[in-house]
Amino acid sequence: MAPASAHAFRNDKMMKPIKVGLLGIGTVGAGTFEVLRRNQEEIRRRAGRGIEIVMVADLNVERARELTHGQCEVVADANLVVDHPDIDIVIELIGGYGIAKTLVMKAIANGKHVVTANKALLALHGNELFKAAQDRGVMIAFEAAVAGGIPIIKALREGLTANRIQWIAGIINGTTNFILSEMRDKGIDFDTALKDAQRLGYAEADPTFDIEGIDAAHKATIMAAIAFGIPVQFERAYVEGITQLQATDLRYAEQLGYRIKLLGITRRTPKGIELRVHPTLIPSSRLIANVEGAMNAVLVQGDAVGATLYYGKGAGAEPTASAVIADLVDITRLATADPEHRVPHLAFQPDAMIDTPILPMSEVTTGYYLRMHVADKLGVLADVTRILADSTISIDAMLQKEPAEGEQQTDIIMLTHQTQEKNVDAAIARIEALPTVVGKVTRIRLEELS
Repeated sequence: MAPASAHAFRNDKMMKPIKVGLLGIGTVGAGTFEVLRRNQEEIRRRAGRGIEIVMVADLNVERARELTHGQCEVVADANLVVDHPDIDIVIELIGGYGIAKTLVMKAIANGKHVVTANKALLALHGNELFKAAQDRGVMIAFEAAVAGGIPIIKALREGLTANRIQWIAGIINGTTNFILSEMRDKGIDFDTALKDAQRLGYAEADPTFDIEGIDAAHKATIMAAIAFGIPVQFERAYVEGITQLQATDLRYAEQLGYRIKLLGITRRTPKGIELRVHPTLIPSSRLIANVEGAMNAVLVQGDAVGATLYYGKGAGAEPTASAVIADLVDITRLATADPEHRVPHLAFQPDAMIDTPILPMSEVTTGYYLRMHVADKLGVLADVTRILADSTISIDAMLQKEPAEGEQQTDIIMLTHQTQEKNVDAAIARIEALPTVVGKVTRIRLEELS
């Protein structure tokens, strides 16, 4: 039986709620406040003590007061939250990496744990932030930073800890997945699908971070660090968005048994780590190829468990709030634990991280979809296949369209077996120089994910 003093300590902890400060009460912040209020008893039973948001900082004070129903203090100055002596955990939902970084560093210096959904902040400054937290003995929890309500961070960091992770491929941006689904289903072009996404609220007025692949690359960077025990290094990621994709290519891919998705991919290879985001052909038979609309999915290949798929809502007020509150509960459970024996921020012990090189895209090996618009003449196909053979690229499948009536040009579509990107770069340059090839060759990478 434990001594009476231990029981008294535990009872005091059970009775005394942990106090939380919230920075930013936009969509996710409001969802967090509401879910925490609605499920407070269930959360208390799981965490072992109550969790209360006692202070909110937001520039729109009046709106913040309406959203919190007068149940906590509302201030305009976020410094009042991170400096408050009674607040145990700070939730950062401001976004960006300017003032957000300053406030998170200040909260850490003040000995406060931090929960954040800010993937950009972690992808660019995670190494510095995690070291500061480690040195101060506090935690940064960030489940909500990747794939919204899907608990992929916990799966990689804890659930799959026995595995040597081999690769991860994820649909981790709902905006682009919605646009690609619309383009495929309706046969519309990118610009029309983007306007539809903006009208329906799936895309921001300025969608650059989404459609150019930057948001997905932030998330892939974080997952790579956790999967392989390497520092976060967003600057080394290869990033390509969906703005140049044409409905024609989605249609041809479908005819060949594939679908095109914007994937975040990170893979362990003997030469280094692949870290890349780009449109990718995936066999239609794969479950991840059938993830439609604004949904997210992450496929993880481990040596012991094989392939595991994580699917769900990657954004939205309450799905993301679910992840934020899961982090609050984790910190509440572990706040009194010896800092040396907590789950490390990036899964591996800080002194066991290794700086495995990130491969340049030219060294990546994958398959390719190549579409070329050519003159309808004898010998064109022979010229193209000879160039590919010279570059040690073998053809897996081919589609040659009959020219429309009265037309003198047509499309040739080829799928290649796996080869290095630099081989394809060289072959494309030679193919585009042929007098029978009109314009640029369209190149989309292909992953079997088997």
